[in-house]
Amino acid sequence: MPLSFNKIVPHLLVIIGFVVISLAYFSPVLKGKAIFQSDIMQYIGMSKQQNHFRETTGEETYWTNSAFGGMPTYQLGAKYPHNYIKKLDLAFRFLPRPADYLFLYLLGFYVLMLVLKVDYKLAVLGALAFGFSTYLIIILGVGHNSKAHAIAYMPLVLSGIILTFQRKYILGFLITTAAMGLELVANHFQMTYYLLLLVIVLGIAYLVDAYKKQVLPHYFKSVGVLALAVVLSIALNATGILATQEYVKESSRGKSELTINPDGSQKQESSGLDKEYITQFSYGIFESLNLFIPRLTGGGNGENLGKESNTYEAYRKLGASPSQALEASKHAPLYWGNQPIVEAPAYVGAVIVFLFVLGLFLVKGRLKWWLVGGTILSLLLSYGKNLGFLTDFFIDYVPLYNKFRAVSSIQVILELCIPILGVFALVKLLSGFENEAEKLKALKYSVIITGGVAVLLLLFKSSFSFAGVNDGFYSQNYGQDFIDAIKADRKAVFTTDILRSLILVLISSGLIYGYLKNKTKEKWVLIGFGALILFDLVGVDRRYVNNDDFVSSYQMKNPYQMNEADKDIVRDTTHFRVFDVTSSGARASYFHNSLNGYHAAKLRRYEDVFDFYVTQNNMNILNMLNVKYIIAQDEKGVVTSYLNEEANGNAWFVESLERLDSAKDEILALDSLDTKNKAVYTYIKKPKYLLKESRGFKSFEKDSTVSIDLIKHKPNYLKYQSNNNHDGFAVFSEVYYGNGWKTFIDGEPSHHIRVNYTLRGMEIPAGTHTIEFKFDPDVVKTGSKITLASSILLGLLLLVGVLYKVKRK
Repeated sequence: MPLSFNKIVPHLLVIIGFVVISLAYFSPVLKGKAIFQSDIMQYIGMSKQQNHFRETTGEETYWTNSAFGGMPTYQLGAKYPHNYIKKLDLAFRFLPRPADYLFLYLLGFYVLMLVLKVDYKLAVLGALAFGFSTYLIIILGVGHNSKAHAIAYMPLVLSGIILTFQRKYILGFLITTAAMGLELVANHFQMTYYLLLLVIVLGIAYLVDAYKKQVLPHYFKSVGVLALAVVLSIALNATGILATQEYVKESSRGKSELTINPDGSQKQESSGLDKEYITQFSYGIFESLNLFIPRLTGGGNGENLGKESNTYEAYRKLGASPSQALEASKHAPLYWGNQPIVEAPAYVGAVIVFLFVLGLFLVKGRLKWWLVGGTILSLLLSYGKNLGFLTDFFIDYVPLYNKFRAVSSIQVILELCIPILGVFALVKLLSGFENEAEKLKALKYSVIITGGVAVLLLLFKSSFSFAGVNDGFYSQNYGQDFIDAIKADRKAVFTTDILRSLILVLISSGLIYGYLKNKTKEKWVLIGFGALILFDLVGVDRRYVNNDDFVSSYQMKNPYQMNEADKDIVRDTTHFRVFDVTSSGARASYFHNSLNGYHAAKLRRYEDVFDFYVTQNNMNILNMLNVKYIIAQDEKGVVTSYLNEEANGNAWFVESLERLDSAKDEILALDSLDTKNKAVYTYIKKPKYLLKESRGFKSFEKDSTVSIDLIKHKPNYLKYQSNNNHDGFAVFSEVYYGNGWKTFIDGEPSHHIRVNYTLRGMEIPAGTHTIEFKFDPDVVKTGSKITLASSILLGLLLLVGVLYKVKRK
């Protein structure tokens, strides 16, 4: 058997092992079940209309009317022409979801370890530590699939970068291009942005090292190669990136034109999200120890405590039956940290944290410093408002940082860095080059630090309040005795998990000590740490994501069932909108054209109108948005549909059009605006779209025979028939989005403007006319050409690279 094949065999076996491990953890997928993911349930509701359109027509729509009055589908799973990098991604994700993402975690980290020249057996340990990091498993449980997707490709991107710095320019370029292309396919720019911050830290470490070694030309050559790789990877994803960039300017992530809030207070000027929104989920400084001790601050907001808990007894005393108390105690509010909601602790593992601390003493050079630098930066930024001066600096001065919320999620960087340094601690321990005394000394300090933290927490347990931010709610509804029971359980898991971490540290140190004293062979050290890492992490992971989270695939594909209100509404085949006041998510979007929805980046102007008026049930605005049905509970609590006979309809002619001076004036005018007869707009740069005004005001003659009717509609196409004896101005109850909606009168291109802050309006000449709106975004056409050209270029470069390597050999 050829030697080269013998070298490949262990890696093939490892990959097969990763497949088995991924399927084993999510074993219900083998029975055809699907994990219940709350966020994916919302996504299915949001994307139902576009998916149905694709299935029935074979075409792609880049606009949906099913949510928020209408929005582009760019962030809802839109499929673009010539997206070949996506096909490569799907080839990697051949396992059933979510096992596919766990497999990607393991594979990507394993490749990174090999690139860093770690023996494959140690690389496996690192992959297990990274793949089963609790946060990475938790996001699969709740359905943050795009986040998991982006995190999974981070190690591959680092692999390409490091290969380039290792003077393997061709291989480094190709892997960086492909990996970064795959990273961008995940379409979670927040995670990609955090990866960029880590790469900057890595680049600084390599720059300092290159300066010391006097190899700056090589460093800058590598940077140039990597810059070209990133440009090409962006080109491979050009359509999605360009569309997103175009959309984000009009979304809630872009700069607001308003200077006031819905309550009339002055609005803080920002080009991104509000600081309070960005830092809502700020990691507590004391909470950092959750990385080492899982339930130090209680774990999550819904811990499963079972029958032997104080919480169970508290529910029984409140009158709950044994079965009711048992079910309620499966969701005990044990978390007592600073964040409003936490699904589970961001536990990295006691074993791997211990090895990380050991690595601080044993590992030297640039590898250590970029890993430590990335870990510290990640941890400090995760504190958010709890370390306000640093967070405010990044929000105010670091480009794009204010576009992303939930600052605690930047801990994905330390969750990547800590296992790498932990593995290298084992590399140093198992190598024969370092002095044994130095290893024993490092071991002693590591035990003192990690074990000492655990012991101190136990000794000072009585000094903690164990009081949570939501305890007031439970005290008010269940009484102080219930809070006392919760606190007792918080103290119990606090003690249990500290002892658990302490024992794992002592066992880990014992393994290493036995090896250093020649009492334990290397093979058993590796097996021992593999078992410890799996026991440690999987044991915690299964508390939060396990077989109980799986349901039938039919239930997940069809997460919403029609109620009587929905059945009443779908009998109406006309075109209208629905406002569901009983649900704030995407349920209504699954069945109807809805004002509701679930998405982190809505169209900004629509969100403004929603916050100012729709939340106040302002019927004038609901009429303007053509809300024909309202879903609400009747006096008996039954969900019922109510017909709104005052809805303005799909389009109508108005008697006057008034130009206002600012966005503030325009949105405030809506409060008392007679939307059926009058429209308002703010100054536009192309007044030729309108007939001549008289001091910002224009009136139109409107008689009883005037009409404009919607005669055909699809998500991306609307056709109207108008009849008017006079030149008129029509308002359409459709959300305005200037980047893609094209207007035609009798087949000839025309123009429309934004009116009433968020709707469309246009002048229509006298007579009978056909008006069409087509959503045909130029950005998709332009992006598709770029992706096709860049895909061909990458294919040619790959072919040239292979031929070059063959020729050299």
